Amino acid sequence: MGRAPDEVDDVGPVDFLVVEFARGRSTFSGELAAELSRLSEEGLIRVLDLLVIQKAFDGSVEGFEVQDVGCDEIGPLESDLVDLLSTDDVDRLSAAMEPGSVAGVVVWENLWAAPFASAARRAGGQLIATGRIPIQDIVTSLEADEGSQ
Repeated sequence: MGRAPDEVDDVGPVDFLVVEFARGRSTFSGELAAELSRLSEEGLIRVLDLLVIQKAFDGSVEGFEVQDVGCDEIGPLESDLVDLLSTDDVDRLSAAMEPGSVAGVVVWENLWAAPFASAARRAGGQLIATGRIPIQDIVTSLEADEGSQ
């Protein structure tokens, strides 16, 4: 089910995240699902798509909807706005994965930023770049700064 064109003007920025779990080194306690639920319930995000990717040791890849792998606690969070992830996306995302691992993919709308994004569009602006700085880079930078003092 899609949105009417005038409703799209009110959509916030959309991000995705891929979290890889090495075989035998993950401990699913429900904490991830609880945090995703909290963010959704507090109106900070709207989950648009959820996917699990499994990469076998032979390099073969399978993508699963969360409902197909028993993630009952987060499945209901997924919006029926649009299915964003395709088979091609699964192939591209799995290229970064280690053989024998499993990854969770979350696509979400940043509801907290929707009013700003709408105002920018109404002012004639358009998003031309976005980025994210990995926490590992921040730690490395902080350590370098400490070492130079």
